[in-house]
Amino acid sequence: MYFDSHCHLTDERLFGEADEAIRRAAAAGVSRIVTIGVGPDDAERALGIARRHLGVWATVGVHPHDAAGADAATLARVREIAADPRIVALGEMGLDYHYDHSPRDVQRRVFARQLELARELGLPVVIHSREAEADTIALIREAAAAGVAGVLHCFSSAAPLLDAGLEAGWYVSFAGLVTFRNFDGGDLVRRVPGDRLLAETDAPYLAPVPYRGKRNEPAFLPAVVAGLAAIRGEDAAALAQATSRNASRFYRLPAEAAAP
Repeated sequence: MYFDSHCHLTDERLFGEADEAIRRAAAAGVSRIVTIGVGPDDAERALGIARRHLGVWATVGVHPHDAAGADAATLARVREIAADPRIVALGEMGLDYHYDHSPRDVQRRVFARQLELARELGLPVVIHSREAEADTIALIREAAAAGVAGVLHCFSSAAPLLDAGLEAGWYVSFAGLVTFRNFDGGDLVRRVPGDRLLAETDAPYLAPVPYRGKRNEPAFLPAVVAGLAAIRGEDAAALAQATSRNASRFYRLPAEAAAP
């Protein structure tokens, strides 16, 4: 059993065939999927998919790219949507100082407000961080002290952010990057405790080898897990089970499998 802990079935490259992509995933052994809502409207679409498939859940949050357009009404909608039982986390949220689509002070403010909302609602958070390690670390530590659980999604940062996440008791998720020839983060992959490791596709982005250059989808998750297993020197089937259990624990889902 595989669990794709983070993908974007609502992306325009997948949304029109989301049901077929879920069926292909099931045929590949991917029995659980979380599709990420990067804004209230996106989360509503994600919920529509989740309601049609027992093994699919959704999240709701404001992506840092869109922080500049997030006002009180936006966050009120996030709170309202988060009440749906098919919503299992807030996010993806965080900081992105690479693209800077939103001013950095606004990104930090919207990120902090969502972390506070997660504490109020008792939901875990899905974190995006790119070239913003120091500020992300500060906010992680503050959130963890308040009892918020989280995952550093599609991890590709340096050791300080990894260490901060692990010290907070958070999870770390890796995507298809681990299969790329130029991936140099093997030491960090091996440092993540086995009970804190998640696997994701981040579909439709970052298709793993041997699908690189194609549109990614959840059915390709076994290649990501195989890449992680090779780096860690572990059995791929055992790692598939472990990352599935970890994702179920993080998202607070029953441990037993559910077919999509």
